[in-house]
Amino acid sequence: MRRGAHSVALICESGPRCVGVARAELRKELARWGIEGIEDSAVLILSELLTNAVRHGAERGTVLVRIHRWFGRLRIEAHDTSAGRPQLRNSGPDETSGRGLVIVEATADRWGVDDGGDTGKIVWAELLTEPEHASAPVVVDEARRARAAGF
Repeated sequence: MRRGAHSVALICESGPRCVGVARAELRKELARWGIEGIEDSAVLILSELLTNAVRHGAERGTVLVRIHRWFGRLRIEAHDTSAGRPQLRNSGPDETSGRGLVIVEATADRWGVDDGGDTGKIVWAELLTEPEHASAPVVVDEARRARAAGF
């Protein structure tokens, strides 16, 4: 694993422990960066992207996970060795798989697929780490304090 001030990279062997190890590392980074409030969504997205990469894209046995935090966003990337592009599917109620990207689309603020050049592809998703109206809670708190003080 390589760690920077606002990013982390993890090479995962395609196996049963891969997703769990990556989830644990993501939780550590979210805590280190002070953005635990998005943990549930981030862990769900990571799980879906990485599971897809391991199942469908790890032709050489490894997957690279990169997690970046910048400008109010968290970006989770799964780099795999397959050139095949993932597709959203409409899974039937009796199907046991095929919902991963639907879950990512419903959870993430943005997601997409980039060409990884000679190495395959990058499937990514982003979450906002800060509310769009960061000053709103301060205004509400000030109004409550004013009412409590009798103003």
